[in-house]
Amino acid sequence: MSPILVRPVREQLEHDRIIRFLQGKYRRRYEVAVNPGAEQNVPVGTGSAAIYPDLVLLSQDRGHRLQGVIEVETGESVNHLEALAQWAHFAKLRASFQLYVPAGMVDVGRRLCEDNHIQVNEIWSYHSVGDQVRFTLVHRSREATPVARPRTERRSVAVRRRPPSRAANEPARSARAVKKPARSTRAPARSAKKRK
Repeated sequence: MSPILVRPVREQLEHDRIIRFLQGKYRRRYEVAVNPGAEQNVPVGTGSAAIYPDLVLLSQDRGHRLQGVIEVETGESVNHLEALAQWAHFAKLRASFQLYVPAGMVDVGRRLCEDNHIQVNEIWSYHSVGDQVRFTLVHRSREATPVARPRTERRSVAVRRRPPSRAANEPARSARAVKKPARSTRAPARSAKKRK
């Protein structure tokens, strides 16, 4: 959490719930570390340059290389100070930076990134429907490095194609050239008796 921001309790609970939800979604492809609330579990960088994004995505191989960082914001935290204090630093990392903002704050978040020249790989909006959280991709940078996205609750339905009816194929068949009988490639049979 940013040292310049103290969220209302209700927003902090929602913020931490979104972090836990994303942790479960990204766990399939990455080793995911989280820094919810005021916790500073896993830094990115060392010493005084260490920063603590909400989620840190690491590769699952032995090197545990940094693959991406995710910052979750609430209505109160989408502001100019937050953008300069955190987003600008996350954008300078050699990893994908994804920003999650409430659905009503998408335009504000996008404008803050543009005004402050912050390169965000992806901006996602989120909103809660009961116990479920739904995410929508609202911006993707052209230079974005692909990171596995969380599956949304909406699922696409596979559409089966029907085979074309015979009636539809009949005109196409009649338009084809009539096939000539195939020529035999065998040599004509010779009689066993020689002519004298």
